Amino acid sequence: MGQSYLGEFEEVVLLTVAILHGEAYGIAIIDEMEKRLNRKVSMGAMQTALRRLEKKGYLTSEFGEATKVRGGKRKRYFSVSNFGKKALEDSKEKRLGLWAAIPKLAWES
Repeated sequence: MGQSYLGEFEEVVLLTVAILHGEAYGIAIIDEMEKRLNRKVSMGAMQTALRRLEKKGYLTSEFGEATKVRGGKRKRYFSVSNFGKKALEDSKEKRLGLWAAIPKLAWES
């Protein structure tokens, strides 16, 4: 895997998957993001992001057990891979570096 770069939405999805550790599937991720960020997320956008993050190696997934509630359909559970964890750590470090570089004068009006 090469250089890790995360877009803002990808970063939020990865962070949310980490928060839901072991319980991260499509609807649960959307619910958590909407609750924490007061931000609407469509199922299509979420599915696209999850597939893209898995293809890049940031996420792994596995199917859970089939349930009657879901008509026998299994949930796909996601988890952050080691590469995804590294990408999140890099992103956090870069953001904190930017915050630390803001001169105090910039906040004084």
